[in-house]
Amino acid sequence: MALLGTLLRNSRPDEQHHTWNRPHLSAPETLRLTSTEFTDGGSLAPRHTGKRVGGENLSPQLSWSEPPQGTAELLLLIEDIDIPLGSKPAVHCLAVLDEAALEQPRELPAGALAKQHPAPGVTLLRSVVGRGYHGAEPLKGHGPHRYVVQLFALGRPLLGGPDHRAVLKTRPHALLAALDTPVLARGRITGTYER
Repeated sequence: MALLGTLLRNSRPDEQHHTWNRPHLSAPETLRLTSTEFTDGGSLAPRHTGKRVGGENLSPQLSWSEPPQGTAELLLLIEDIDIPLGSKPAVHCLAVLDEAALEQPRELPAGALAKQHPAPGVTLLRSVVGRGYHGAEPLKGHGPHRYVVQLFALGRPLLGGPDHRAVLKTRPHALLAALDTPVLARGRITGTYER
């Protein structure tokens, strides 16, 4: 497997396909997103990696600054922007957060994005391999991968409309491409991992 990673070392999605760079999701970067588990650009701990590489598949703790007035919901996205196959980053988690229903306002504890038991106020949407958090599992030898955690403050609820069921079933890239609610603010933090 290390040979394949080495051969694909220079193969990565084009920056234009990163969700952060989509014009309809742009907004002032006024949400400060942090974690007690890693610093921006720092390494993810092994417990936040996938089980196939010996990790616990545990989502990291996240906290954020107060979103702007008029925020209806928060959309949380975690992408591996260095995946070598395909033209788009791999979505490792996609979730809608209802701040009013979270146990700890403006914070998700470690493990809050688990498929079986998400934290109160968390609605898990589809990722590339199901629902819930999927830890880092980059190809061995491919080099460091960046896992970008992005938080978008939405001006209209994504889950409150008549197409609620469709939103839950839609594939992540299609949902992100079709998102038409205003984005009032956004923030991000990046963790890295290499095998």
